[in-house]
Amino acid sequence: MKKDNLIKSSLAALFSAITIGALTYLTYKTTFGLFLIASFGSSMVLLYGYPESPFAQPKNIFFGHLLTSLVGIMISNLVPLPIFITIPIAVGLGVGLMILFNVTHPPAGGNPIIVIIGSVSLDYLINPIITGSIIVLIFGIVINKFVLKKNYPK
Repeated sequence: MKKDNLIKSSLAALFSAITIGALTYLTYKTTFGLFLIASFGSSMVLLYGYPESPFAQPKNIFFGHLLTSLVGIMISNLVPLPIFITIPIAVGLGVGLMILFNVTHPPAGGNPIIVIIGSVSLDYLINPIITGSIIVLIFGIVINKFVLKKNYPK
């Protein structure tokens, strides 16, 4: 095992835990609402492990999560088909739109599944998607740029 890989993986683990810890605290120890979604855990891999990736850039993280969650909500509410049909339609449409609009963020590809299974409302876009993504990005920018001294965002 190379020393550089050990350091990189340790820092990614630490800062992922701190960022998700903040979202978890806000979700479970305050009355401010829901800030945590499963796909934010996957976002940590890119944000702290591979911040130079185009998929880890702020516009991709923010708009990728927003777009795919919106697609999931719209499909769930407007397409009167069984869930085993709406989920693949929503995931496919979300992935296609992320690529079309150049805001691809692979972890966001799972958001339509979360949204449809959870039967969420439009409020879900505010909390946890928009506010959670903003918090993730604040942590990501501060940690990558000022703590790790990386050129982030690119």
